[in-house]
Amino acid sequence: MDKIHLRNKQLKNYTQSSTELQCKASMKMRAWGSFSITIIAFGLLGLTFTSRFTVRNETLLKVGIIQRFGQLSTSKLQIAPLHGDRLELKFFLSKNIQQTLLTSKPVQIETVIKNLPQIQLREVLILGNFRTYETAADDAQKWRSQGIEVEIAQPERWQVWAKREVYSTPLIRRLLLHNIENSGYREAYLDTKIWRQAPQLSWIVNGNRHNNNYLEISDSRNLVRVNQSENPNNARTYAGRMKLQPNAYGTYTLINEVPLETYVRGVLPYEIGTDTPKAALEAQAIIARTYALRNLRRFAIDNYQLCADTHCQVYYGLNGVASNTDQASASTKGMVLTYNQELVDALYSSTTGGVTAAFSDIWNGADRPYLRPIVDTTTNTWNLSARNLADAHNFQQFIDLQQGFNESGGNFFRWRKESSIQDITKDLQKFLEVKKSPDAKFKTVEKLSIVKRSSSGRILELAIKTDTGFLILHKDEIRSAFAAPVSTLFYLQPLNRGQSHVWGYAFIGGGFGHGVGLSQIGAQSLARLGWSSSQILQFYYPGTRIQKLSQEIKFFSGD
Repeated sequence: MDKIHLRNKQLKNYTQSSTELQCKASMKMRAWGSFSITIIAFGLLGLTFTSRFTVRNETLLKVGIIQRFGQLSTSKLQIAPLHGDRLELKFFLSKNIQQTLLTSKPVQIETVIKNLPQIQLREVLILGNFRTYETAADDAQKWRSQGIEVEIAQPERWQVWAKREVYSTPLIRRLLLHNIENSGYREAYLDTKIWRQAPQLSWIVNGNRHNNNYLEISDSRNLVRVNQSENPNNARTYAGRMKLQPNAYGTYTLINEVPLETYVRGVLPYEIGTDTPKAALEAQAIIARTYALRNLRRFAIDNYQLCADTHCQVYYGLNGVASNTDQASASTKGMVLTYNQELVDALYSSTTGGVTAAFSDIWNGADRPYLRPIVDTTTNTWNLSARNLADAHNFQQFIDLQQGFNESGGNFFRWRKESSIQDITKDLQKFLEVKKSPDAKFKTVEKLSIVKRSSSGRILELAIKTDTGFLILHKDEIRSAFAAPVSTLFYLQPLNRGQSHVWGYAFIGGGFGHGVGLSQIGAQSLARLGWSSSQILQFYYPGTRIQKLSQEIKFFSGD
């Protein structure tokens, strides 16, 4: 990517002459076919992103609880009022005319396929595919440093796109792709779709069918029931308002506009459970609140802030709340975790495997001083400074230990998973095909070997020998590429099973997830030992402080 910056300066000169470019692009499009075509920015909504100041004053979050509604032609969604109440539905009949409808009955929402008046070209230049937002965000920053404007998307996997507003015509996108390829980068590609039809929201109220791309739903008690299945028992109750709006992928997102403290109530039961000691619940409440406010920019491309699954925090509304989770939320109201007056990157996982990871053990980007390797124990079970886990011998001894840790006895504290060469090959090919990598053309994996570990034992580089050559997987790519390992804290054992060649490998390790920051299993063990929530948070995030939200606290100083 070193050479892209200079070429991009030349490319920006083209954008200053948009009339000339549109003319050239039109000529280029005519060369592709004889049909009429309208060029549009893919999913460009012209919507604004909520500022930090607004969130602080109103403490409202925008959570995408159903992110790609309409992806299937059979998609259906029911939104209902609570007993004795009525829904208020607002939508626009035209640009300036809004209609409001009231109903006490459930509203069945679906998408209908509509023929477009003109064929549409929906095209984006994708610069990379990633497992996590953290990796995508780091990649986006690298492109920006080269002078290329980008945005982060999540059609399914996380992606970095050349910014659609800037690279807005086929000609500009192809010039940028050509420059990128000439610099030696091989994973950028154009995702081009010709659309003759598109899904449109449709619903029936009081016997009349309505078709519109935006719908606001509220209730006088600010409580609505949402069900995405045929089973009425699967309905979930959410507080706040709902909005259905288009996203950048040609489908729709159902957004719950919910107060911050109500959101925390809805996170606790699903992230750490209701059968949890008080101090662990309080610690989880503080970091859930901190995590939400630190990550408001994740879905700026679609004008909302957070998702409701493990890519953010699991949030299923108020169905699972219990008296103890509500008490933990209320007793920590407004409390966040900070470092140098900035919200911390409050990462956490279910199980660390006995040692937490540094941020850079899992993702690229700058380390956080409060996210560093810590042996997850209250005893002297292992001295990390004396017996570094980057050493293969030390690492195997560490993984062989079963007792003496805060997580000992947990389901994923230690694990062993076996996988055949055939399955390993299929997993890797699928991973590389999704990334549009030219390395995906190999036929079989021949050997796996660990090249480099971090001091916390996480694999930084895994070498793979195939019939066509070698490739290296880095950090969190490893969990994306193979189904067997549930963390990067493992070692490999070749398996022959009585054959003369390698049948496959045993992945032998510990932990579940990235292992950065707080361990939920470990926090519960510490709480049972009598530790307070502040002690638990200081253990997993050393050097941090618990503070009440105020104007003096920075939400996030990065890009």
